Amino acid sequence: MKPRIAVLGCGYWGGNHIRTLKSLGALHAVSDVDPARAERFATEQGCLALTPDELFARSEIDAVVMALPPQFHADFAVRAVEAGKDVLVEKPIALTVPDAERAVKAARDNGRVFMTGHVLRFHPAFEGLKALVDRGELGEVGYIHSHRLGLGKFHAENDALWDLAPHDLSMILAITGTAPIEVRGEGAAVLNHLSDFAHLHMRFPNGLRGHLFASRLNPYRERRLTVVGTKGMAVFDDVEPLERKLALYRHAVWQDEGQWTSTMNEPTYIELENAMPLTRELEHFIHCIQTREEPRTGADEALGVLRILTAGTVTHD
Repeated sequence: MKPRIAVLGCGYWGGNHIRTLKSLGALHAVSDVDPARAERFATEQGCLALTPDELFARSEIDAVVMALPPQFHADFAVRAVEAGKDVLVEKPIALTVPDAERAVKAARDNGRVFMTGHVLRFHPAFEGLKALVDRGELGEVGYIHSHRLGLGKFHAENDALWDLAPHDLSMILAITGTAPIEVRGEGAAVLNHLSDFAHLHMRFPNGLRGHLFASRLNPYRERRLTVVGTKGMAVFDDVEPLERKLALYRHAVWQDEGQWTSTMNEPTYIELENAMPLTRELEHFIHCIQTREEPRTGADEALGVLRILTAGTVTHD
């Protein structure tokens, strides 16, 4: 049987969860601090509309997807797991590491699945990129950089780093397989006291370096993750159409009489499955509920991302 899942938070991204869970046959209820908003989704999708208190009290609800402002995630996640429900918490899972650790500990103490909504980990292009790395087609990875730039989404609580960087950090951690030993952040606040531009520089135990640039005041969209290895380079460009989202560059670099030289090769575009990342993410959540497996984007990754965000945050007066 499919688990009965409720969505807490009926905003833009919560609405995407609601519609996708309905298509998967797992939507049982919706909830929001605005009862009218919940009622609209319930009527549209043919499910229950509940207050948050009712949601946690209903024993037939197996799991909760939380798409709330992040300052509310930890407290509601604790309530959910103590009520015996598995949880998928959208990113970031909290605004402080202690709050995140409190939610994770509660989930573990109560034997509940705890998953984080790092949806790009389920993108076919990232899965293809990770496969290239795992098969050794890029050689030894020495450098990873990501650019996530655009215009808008000026949140009252989140700056550009906290709003835009978690997805890229989750992908970087998946490739490196370890946390950085050094994190340095730089930020610039233009509109108010929150950073509209953010740079992160990371150093990992094996010498690998990582760089992340996020901006919400950019005139063009860029969604690009680049991995540089000794045998080749690969780029996941989410602005490109599906057939060009994952490019493999078999560039050669070597020393000739003491001088470094290189040859440029045209990219090979990797064929990808045409699948929606959110659908794949929620299918994985359902699978983990049914099997009790540790999620691909579980608690350890969520805490790792939050620690990097905290270490790289720049405050402004």
